[in-house]
Amino acid sequence: MDNNRDRYISILEELIRLTHSEDFDREAYLVWVNDACKYYRLSKAETEFYATPMKEQKKQGEIFCDFDTGEQGKPLVHHRIITRTKATVIGTLYSAEERETYTEQELVELDALLRIVMGFVSRMRLIRTLDELGFSDVAGFKNFRAFARFLDIANSENRLGGKVAFHIDLHNFTMVNQEIGRQNGDLVLTNYYNMIQNAIGDTGIIVRLGGDKFVGLFDRSVKRQVYALFTEALVPYDEKEDKRVRVTASAGIYMLPDPFMLKVYGDIMDKVMMASTTAKRQTDSAIVVYDDRMKKEREHVKKVQMEFRQALADEEFQVYYQPKVDIDTREISGAEALCRWLKNGRIVPPMEFIPILEINTDICDLDFYMLDHVCQHIRKWLDEGRDVVRISVNFSRKHLVDVDLLDHIISVIDKNNVPHEYIEIELTETTTDVMFRDLRRVVSGLQQQGIWTAVDDFGMGYSSLNLIRDIPWNVLKIDKSFVPKDDEEENSIRNLMFKHVISLAKDIGLECVIEGVETVKQLDVLRRNHCNIAQGYFFDRPLPLPEFESRLDQKVYPELT
Repeated sequence: MDNNRDRYISILEELIRLTHSEDFDREAYLVWVNDACKYYRLSKAETEFYATPMKEQKKQGEIFCDFDTGEQGKPLVHHRIITRTKATVIGTLYSAEERETYTEQELVELDALLRIVMGFVSRMRLIRTLDELGFSDVAGFKNFRAFARFLDIANSENRLGGKVAFHIDLHNFTMVNQEIGRQNGDLVLTNYYNMIQNAIGDTGIIVRLGGDKFVGLFDRSVKRQVYALFTEALVPYDEKEDKRVRVTASAGIYMLPDPFMLKVYGDIMDKVMMASTTAKRQTDSAIVVYDDRMKKEREHVKKVQMEFRQALADEEFQVYYQPKVDIDTREISGAEALCRWLKNGRIVPPMEFIPILEINTDICDLDFYMLDHVCQHIRKWLDEGRDVVRISVNFSRKHLVDVDLLDHIISVIDKNNVPHEYIEIELTETTTDVMFRDLRRVVSGLQQQGIWTAVDDFGMGYSSLNLIRDIPWNVLKIDKSFVPKDDEEENSIRNLMFKHVISLAKDIGLECVIEGVETVKQLDVLRRNHCNIAQGYFFDRPLPLPEFESRLDQKVYPELT
């Protein structure tokens, strides 16, 4: 009996040593399990862990069976423990049916050993669960903390040099969710994530920043495989992998120099984000590698954003007018108000500041500034007895989120005592159903107030006929890219499309304005298709206020040749 007691004490001490060691040795633990189970003549030892009661109900947990003789057995000792965090730990020891019965002392010993094992399993699983909560998001993707930890470890071991860092933004993933449903969309996201992680391997990492945006790191040796997944991946969303969707991403890349020591996370994140922003402006599968030019561009963006407010207050932004001309009568029928920034005696080209202001809502303030100054000019012309023409003012899509946009526009016009028929608001095409509904609401409201509306750059994007069917525009402005070239055949696709779009627009009562007219041959195309309003360098570049007023006084252009 003493020998049995000594053996039990030895088994117990070894278990306590193994389960309380800072460096858990699983191989040694498995040896202990095997020896202990054989000593107590068990056929099977099993523990289960469920992080939450719901996971236990769904049997979504972990089952550990470190000893199993394969013999048919029956439960000998069984415990179910619920922790303070509501995790459930279940332990069961089995004995073979034909084995001899156990003494009361043996059952007490087995009960004590099982409880220690369950406590150890509970502690280890909870630590891992907390680790997962800290380094994973609610959907199970690794999060930025995991990325930061990976960088810290690799940096301490001098393993970052020569790696490739990336930031990707999936293209139109909202549409994927709409087409196949949110649940399948989540599966696509998970599968795509796993495809990239598998391509990266153990020497790299991919984590989710949120939504469909990811950041990560990989070896240059797998660059081709990873780039291929960024460019296009056919991702399954069913078990048989018969159903697949095409996933593309805009990717910003930073090639870490070798050697490379990380000082702050921004050393990597700032660069991949800059490259990613550039990639998003390009195609849906663009891959852009960071270079020093992007740093200068970023500094320029910050400079413009910092200077904008003061420039607005100082009225450095000037209204230039580009006439719209009736090619039959040669009269000015209207004009488009265009913004020019006069800074330190130099005109800042619009492309150097307009896209930057569109990053946030600064563009909205500039649009209202332009509308206010246009109204001031119209009021001045009316007071001077000039023949006034309708002036169109561009408004960014950013305005569509403003539920009071209509009231804000009217208040500016009425403040300047300008009749509504002299103002035309130009809005561009939209790409989402929500924006389409907002666009229709705004255009309809402007119509009711007698303010003209124009759809700008029609034909430049992937236009839908719904745009002119469901929204009551007054004017269709056709982008110059849609206008046939001088050397195109009469029956070319561009010529035929141009002809029918003009015919359709006129049939439904839309005024057509063709932008970018530069040659006599283009005028001939307009005449043949009964489109009589043109805007472009053939007549005039955008003119400063005094020159445009001279054009208004002139009224008619010389004979067109």
